[in-house]
Amino acid sequence: MSLQSLRDALPAYAADQKHNLITLSEEQLLSEQQKWGCFLACAYATGQARLIAALESEASARLTPAARNAAKSAATIMAMNTVYYSAVNQLNNHDYRGQQPGLAMTALSQKDVDKIDFELWALAVSAVRQCGVCLNVHEAELHKRNVTLERVQAALRIAAVISAVAAVIAIESAAP
Repeated sequence: MSLQSLRDALPAYAADQKHNLITLSEEQLLSEQQKWGCFLACAYATGQARLIAALESEASARLTPAARNAAKSAATIMAMNTVYYSAVNQLNNHDYRGQQPGLAMTALSQKDVDKIDFELWALAVSAVRQCGVCLNVHEAELHKRNVTLERVQAALRIAAVISAVAAVIAIESAAP
């Protein structure tokens, strides 16, 4: 399934998502790799097979195999980290915050894509997975690398729209 087919299949109540998918796919604030890696990592984070298939199809012409694997890596490392850090920071006992997590996180030192690209993808997945701690860590990394607010917002817009499209797919799959 292509991204165009997915957009065309969205119901009328998802007109905003249709529009936003088009607008974001044409946006120029992010490089092609940053943008399509963000789309793909966020799709992986939703777990929606139709969405993943459409974005894999679209990204295959725009991303190298290494970049596509890095997007998978961003989605999976953040699946782990968003659960752990969100939980630790929700606990009333703050003693856990000072402890080492004891989890392998070598994916964060990704060598197959530019550090900024990977951080944008990790930030976007953190937004999809709603972990404020992870959002702040990755935004701070991007800020240290002089990534503009507009570029960070572009990644967050992609996360928001991919999350909304995943919700539409879930609603339509559950509807009688």
